Amino acid sequence: MKHRLNTTFIFVFGALGGMLFGFDTGIISGASPLIEKDFHLGAAQTGFITSSVLIGSMIGALVIGGLSDKYGRRKLLIVSAILFLLGSGLSATAIGFLPMVLARILLGLAVGAASALTPAYLAELAPKERRGSLSTLFQLMVTFGILLAYVSNLAFLNHNLLGFRDWRWMLASALIPSALLLIGGILLPESPRYLAKLGHTEEAYQVLLAIQKDDAAASQELNDITRVASEESHTGSATELFTVARPAIIAAIGIMLFQQLVGINSVIYFLPQVFIKGFGFPEDQAIWVSVGIGIVNFASTIIATIYMDRFARKTVLIFGSVVMAVSLFVLAAINFFGDVSHAAIPTMVLIGIYILGFAVSWGPLAWVMIGEIFPLSVRGIGTSIGSAANWIGNFIVSQFFLMLLAAFHNNVGGPFAIFAVFALLSIPFVIRFVPETKGHSLEEIEEELTAHARK
Repeated sequence: MKHRLNTTFIFVFGALGGMLFGFDTGIISGASPLIEKDFHLGAAQTGFITSSVLIGSMIGALVIGGLSDKYGRRKLLIVSAILFLLGSGLSATAIGFLPMVLARILLGLAVGAASALTPAYLAELAPKERRGSLSTLFQLMVTFGILLAYVSNLAFLNHNLLGFRDWRWMLASALIPSALLLIGGILLPESPRYLAKLGHTEEAYQVLLAIQKDDAAASQELNDITRVASEESHTGSATELFTVARPAIIAAIGIMLFQQLVGINSVIYFLPQVFIKGFGFPEDQAIWVSVGIGIVNFASTIIATIYMDRFARKTVLIFGSVVMAVSLFVLAAINFFGDVSHAAIPTMVLIGIYILGFAVSWGPLAWVMIGEIFPLSVRGIGTSIGSAANWIGNFIVSQFFLMLLAAFHNNVGGPFAIFAVFALLSIPFVIRFVPETKGHSLEEIEEELTAHARK
């Protein structure tokens, strides 16, 4: 069976999966105050509606990886698309607190599944020369989804169409890309690495040929895949995961925790509240600040997509850490020691620089690298563990950010100084524990990992 797969089609797939990831995690920032008012909820209930998707995401990320190693990436991506449809539909039609929480947990299962499956799938499809850029498309569309969620919040705000409240339209708008993701999942081929692992070498060759557009390159890559598979005695067991793949586990968990502990989702989820509580902005102006930062995030990730494969992965991560640490420390100093009444604009600019540093480095590379560093036999479960670590870090930041802000008497310098410390700590971690993967095939990375584990 011949598959007509090209870079554009990979981009569309990454766009849909990543966009839904970003959209469904970002849309609640504008919808939650409206849901709170409509359902007459308390602050704790509203907060739990926001965080319930993270509970589902952690579960989805952990469960889906082992299943994808057993049943394949493509089949489980189709399942995640169905979960997106169900979760989006049930969220938009929820009639109270408990139904909304259950719908958000279901939606979280889809988000967690997409976060674990997509990096591995794209890494296994992409040629090694373009793997960084093509895998970065996932993060690019995450940022686009977040930006689209902010725009959707503004577009539907105070527009109760056809008798349905505005927040229901916000949440229901995810149904269209969810349906397109399902169609895309049906049309896309299975990962060539997974096909080769099953012994379906002809199907694997046809997929590689469609991507490489060159018979010699496709044949060479297939030979490398089958050679490594034949030489290894890996079974995908837990023993292998924590022996041969132990360096990859340490790197993946650390990368994903640091990606969140530098505070990115405090900006994604709570930026309007930062400017409302910290600087007295009206709500509409605060939302527009979020849109502006969302544009910076998206544009910066476009830059990362273009240049990702030109620089060493570790160099880019360290560069991002330095930019984030410096901008956050300066931000904290201005708010602690300067006149807060004049700090709003400098804070906005420094958050933009911080977002730039994150979006060209840790934002995309964390997802790229967890799809690269695991052996094929445990790639699904390995990326699941990394993704779950990301959601745990996300939950920690989301749960405690507003508490930290209150503890510092709504001075934004406090929480951001803490995030700056984590940005600094990420530098020695990268130097010591993160492998360099630029320009290496997945099979070369696996052989190096295996040799390192045997030392």
